Amino acid sequence: MEAYRTTIILACVGAYFLLCIVIGIWALRRTKSASDFFVAGRNLGVFVISIAVLSSTMSGFGFVGGPGLVYSMGMSSLWMIVCTTVSYPIAFLLLAKRMRMLAELRGAVSLPDIIVARYNSRASGFLTALAILLGVIGYLAANIRAMATVLQTLLADHTDISLLACAVISTSLLVFYCVTGGIIASVYTDLIQGVIMVVAAVLVFLAALSAVDGGLAGMTATIAADDPGTMSPWGTKGILGCLSWFFIFGLGMAGQPHIITKFMMNKRVEDARWSLPVTMFGYAVMAMLWISIGLVMRALVLQGQHESLATGDQAAPEFLQNYAHPVLAGVVFAGLFAAIMSTVDAFLNIGAAAVVHDMPKALTGHPPTRELLWARIATVVIAVLATGIAVFLKDLVAILGAFGWGTFAAAIVPVLVVGLNWQRGTALAACVAILASIAINFWLKTAAVAIPFSLDPGAVALLGSLTLYFAISIVSKPPKLAADVKSVLF
Repeated sequence: MEAYRTTIILACVGAYFLLCIVIGIWALRRTKSASDFFVAGRNLGVFVISIAVLSSTMSGFGFVGGPGLVYSMGMSSLWMIVCTTVSYPIAFLLLAKRMRMLAELRGAVSLPDIIVARYNSRASGFLTALAILLGVIGYLAANIRAMATVLQTLLADHTDISLLACAVISTSLLVFYCVTGGIIASVYTDLIQGVIMVVAAVLVFLAALSAVDGGLAGMTATIAADDPGTMSPWGTKGILGCLSWFFIFGLGMAGQPHIITKFMMNKRVEDARWSLPVTMFGYAVMAMLWISIGLVMRALVLQGQHESLATGDQAAPEFLQNYAHPVLAGVVFAGLFAAIMSTVDAFLNIGAAAVVHDMPKALTGHPPTRELLWARIATVVIAVLATGIAVFLKDLVAILGAFGWGTFAAAIVPVLVVGLNWQRGTALAACVAILASIAINFWLKTAAVAIPFSLDPGAVALLGSLTLYFAISIVSKPPKLAADVKSVLF
């Protein structure tokens, strides 16, 4: 079977691609309106929403970047997992019920719709849509390039194919099921990916334990002997650096539009209370893959059983290609594509909503006619633009990547999380906080500003936007909220 390892992996990936096409065709029948396209008609069950939120959180980063961080910095990366786990109750308890009720009362189909309803301000909705669009382009370009690179690597043993061709193949498949099924296709691919990866995470963890003599104890002893700081409670990043992750990941998940938009899709308002434990349990299990691969590859390199890795991100592919059973490797690689594609699909959806629904509504007071058609056209245009950037403008990918998790968190947490739980927040404070978050995060990440104590740039931007939001709201005239909005929020 080892002789056919690459073939088995490609077969698993091909089977997943075929499944995406089937899901797209199935979802096409269920997508009859803009509400279906953007929020699945607010008709999804508890389990589907739970796994969709989980999958959107993990994405490709959890399967590639996560093990890479453990390989590079040891225990520091575990704090990211802890912080994200804590973030689920924060997001669900502060947002889920309020967003779902407000969406039903005001007919909201996007995050900016919720913000416009809260502040009675088109400007706040427009700026939120702008922040989302900027972040979406960066995320899309980075993920499309990652997906094309992985596909090129898998095909290298069979054919000499260019990165552009791999990007075209990947994006074409994405566009097909995004355009046909919208968010419905996205959440059901999330569901399949999540279930597969929860099972695969357990199997990968067991495979990792058997790859090193002495199992987990042997790994930690080997790594600690080389660098005791790596296996210390705070790892190589230090206490303040890890605590800054708590700030940006613990609070920041509640500001990720591709995650919290799913709170508007529940069939019933009370479903959120049942979704939370399922999501937290699934994430905890998936984290086993994140932790185990990084530790085992670091130990194998130190023991001389594997050559040094050029970058930490090679940890997961190297482990799967050399130490995991071929079928398991194929399933996880398929899950990797699923993670990237489901996240890209969600971003394409909220990006199309920003362009077709939110910005026109903020400027004219209403969305365009034939909104579903324009949403599908916008999805294609955004995908093509992001693919072009990913393939031809590598430097721009890095710049746009600055508008990532940190920018979403800094722009949306003050305006939405605080705003839906604090009556005093004003429209002016919301607009200033959003603009400041974009400017601060972009400046910190592109000007290579040296931040002391290894603090995360996104955490600094979030602190700045929160400070401005509270300060301006306190000195401004108290807002007058609509009766229905006030009854839901407070």
